Amino acid sequence: MLARPFLDTEAEVAEALALVDEARFLSQQQFSLPLGGVTDLRTAVGHAEKGGVLEPRQLIDAAQLLFAFARTREALDERKERVPRLVEISRRLPFLEAMARRLDQCFEPDGTIADRASPELKEARDRARGLHRRIKTRLDELLHDESFTTKLRENYYTLRNGRYVVPVVSNYRSEVDGIVHNASQTGQTLFMEPQAMVGLGNDLAIAQSEVAEEELKVLQELSQLVGRESARILEGLEAVAELDEVEAIAVLSADLDATAPTFEGVKELQLRALRHPRLVLKGSEVVSNDVTLTETARALVVSGPNAGGKTVTLTGVGLCALMLRAGLPIPVGEGSRMPLYRSVHSTVGDTQDLAQGLSSFSGHVTLLRDILSAVATDSLVLIDEIAADTDPREGAAIAIAVLEELLGKGAYVLVTTHLEELKALAHMDPRFLNARVGFDSKRMAPTYRLQMGASGQSSAIDMAARVGLPASVCERARELSLNAGGPLTKALAAAEDERRKLSEELEKARLAAKEAEALRADLEKQKVAFERERKGRMMQFNEDVHAASEHAAQEVRDLLVKLRAEQSEKALSEARQQLQQRADEALKRAAAAKAELFQVEAPGPANLKVGAWVHHSGLGRDVEILELTDGQAVVSAGGALKMRVPTTELSGSRGKKPQQAKFPEQRKGEAALKRAASAAPSQVDATNFRCDVRGMRADDALAELETFLDQGLRKGEEAALIIHGHGTGALKQAIRDHLAASPYIRMFRPGESHEGGDGVTVVSLRG
Repeated sequence: MLARPFLDTEAEVAEALALVDEARFLSQQQFSLPLGGVTDLRTAVGHAEKGGVLEPRQLIDAAQLLFAFARTREALDERKERVPRLVEISRRLPFLEAMARRLDQCFEPDGTIADRASPELKEARDRARGLHRRIKTRLDELLHDESFTTKLRENYYTLRNGRYVVPVVSNYRSEVDGIVHNASQTGQTLFMEPQAMVGLGNDLAIAQSEVAEEELKVLQELSQLVGRESARILEGLEAVAELDEVEAIAVLSADLDATAPTFEGVKELQLRALRHPRLVLKGSEVVSNDVTLTETARALVVSGPNAGGKTVTLTGVGLCALMLRAGLPIPVGEGSRMPLYRSVHSTVGDTQDLAQGLSSFSGHVTLLRDILSAVATDSLVLIDEIAADTDPREGAAIAIAVLEELLGKGAYVLVTTHLEELKALAHMDPRFLNARVGFDSKRMAPTYRLQMGASGQSSAIDMAARVGLPASVCERARELSLNAGGPLTKALAAAEDERRKLSEELEKARLAAKEAEALRADLEKQKVAFERERKGRMMQFNEDVHAASEHAAQEVRDLLVKLRAEQSEKALSEARQQLQQRADEALKRAAAAKAELFQVEAPGPANLKVGAWVHHSGLGRDVEILELTDGQAVVSAGGALKMRVPTTELSGSRGKKPQQAKFPEQRKGEAALKRAASAAPSQVDATNFRCDVRGMRADDALAELETFLDQGLRKGEEAALIIHGHGTGALKQAIRDHLAASPYIRMFRPGESHEGGDGVTVVSLRG
């Protein structure tokens, strides 16, 4: 109904694309505009406007059109917040639902005018139906009269010219009183209206005439209704056509997986993942390509083998340029940029015209002449196989001159060629860029992959071998080509081989990066799972402690109530024993929970012995073992304080008590020297898996530490040593705060003196 126009301004294109975006939103919501029953009634409405009478079918279509107007307005009004532009178009749809109902009720589903269309019509039809019944009754009586039926060819009646007749044998013509209305082809049968029926037949004819007159009055009335609203109906038809068009564009855009490129104020062409629209719609597997032109380099020279996709690239860019001018999304990836070209000119295919005496080359040059006279600034020119059908040297000269003239006029140019001189332009003139379509010499087939910045060989001999030219002929052609080829041909061949090798290496690197990314994602999931498990265990520990505290408090309350009730020395003694027992049990449970929460890699029971000094993870200090029994140890931290702890909380067994300074005030210098020594690089024997972050800033050190722990977890390391030194203590504190929240860490502790002292941190990794 409407031809899609090309739009002149960026604002018009932006508005058209915004409309398409709204329609695509509706499509994604599985919503279609309720335009069923809409037909092009412009001619019929114009006829009614001039006083003409419309046919029943046209009036039925008009009713359906008006219903569609109402449905569409209501449907879009419900979504006006999201599709304001479509709603604005729908405002032009006239609300004529009352007229639609009047038109609709006047017709039956089969298209005949209904009795309810007018009282006069119903009365006339009732009179006609009554006459039909009376005539049929009289005819049935005649057909049962034996004296009458003997004169009939067959015992039935029918209609001829609107009159009821019976088939009379022609020989009995004079014996049957009536009017002949028709005869058979042989003349042996006459269709006669019996004289007794003539009066009723006349009455029926009059009644049918009255019915036809009433039907015409109904059609005239309904046509006048349509004619009075013709202007609004025609405006609604234009609006509904626009809505239908934008919905069709949305469907096309979804089929193409199209996007809207950036175009406002854009001077460079940067199409990402360009796909030829026609190939996409065919359902073929399409190789996407990136195409680039800059404001400086405005000419792209595409070379490579025949049937490799050069022309497809050329026409794909041209179609996208025209689609954008028409306000359509184009089949490119996100982030693409394309100028709004003011005009698009092309010469693609053979231009030979024998009728005008033009050879292929003459026709091609004629088109080039016309293009040169028509282009202006910001025009896009597409030339396939420029100056190909003549002597290569002279053709190259013509091609270069034409391209320079086009660029001088401010045009953007895409050209395909096999001419070596054009491939060399990019190395001498910054206004030119090279691109090539690839050819896989192993498979002897084009790759259809466009590679920017490179010129390609024609691979004509390889293509000839692929289509079946004898091997001996192809081999001889290769010899002649190598001997006759110039330096540029040989340089291109060498560059092609080098580029192929680089491409293979790049593909390997891509695969490795993909695998690394997959591994990183898997480790990230593990990290989240570890953190979830740690938080879950902490919550469970807190819940257990809370429950145990509540239980112990209740037992104490119960005992106090019992004591107050009995008030005896014996009961007091028993209560003290029970309280002591409860306290011991609570200590055991707390110790067990603490051991589970602060797991460390403790030495086996065989390495622990009475009198040894060890490190206690809960206290964070050295203690002496006084007793060892069944996984429990009585330890002392000095003085009279003793406690019973699980052996799993003990580590770092030593044979004797750590040396204490006798005169601390006099040995400050020695202590300072020891701290300096512990901060300096030293041999640490705790583990060979270590990370040295001394001298780093806190942020850099934490990033290095995270990578180090990630590697350790993957390698299956059980422990690690982090060397951070003393310094101001800020780096050490930042690292230990980070370790406390890290899902990689089961526990950590400061290093022992033989491990590096407080200048290092020993960590136990989760298995």
